[in-house]
Amino acid sequence: MIGLNIAVLTLSDTRDESSDKSGAFLADALTQAGHHLAEKSLVPDDIYQIRALVSRWIADPAIDVILTTGGTGFTGRDSTPEAISVLLDQPITGFGELFRQISYQEIGSSTVQSRSLAGLANQTLIFCLPGSTGACRTAWQGILAEQLDSDHRPCNFANLVIPEKRQHTY
Repeated sequence: MIGLNIAVLTLSDTRDESSDKSGAFLADALTQAGHHLAEKSLVPDDIYQIRALVSRWIADPAIDVILTTGGTGFTGRDSTPEAISVLLDQPITGFGELFRQISYQEIGSSTVQSRSLAGLANQTLIFCLPGSTGACRTAWQGILAEQLDSDHRPCNFANLVIPEKRQHTY
């Protein structure tokens, strides 16, 4: 497996570094899997602050993947899909569908309120997850751990962002 450089962004008006269990889970999970935590940040649920930071990370050739947690629901200021979707060159439509399918087994029909999404922007993968630690665990264990592993077959997303393998497609 080739370790990827992954940035983690928590989107919340109420959390700080000490109470950010979801961002901490993602940082721990990715490092335990052999990836590198490139950056970790926490910003309020504000479309323009989200876009500014994610745009900077998309433009940074040292960042292969961005994982966001929070802001994917329908309540309050949840605005992650609106902030991120316009930045994507290619959406990964199946990600949100698969996440909700897996999540349904855990939380039933409440999963319909998740607006999780993913896509590719400037050869950077972006995955937007709900803010709960359980949802981040579901996404990591059910999808991301395999898809960010360059050895996973028959295909994976890691090979799209590893510089020496970007020209190869499946």
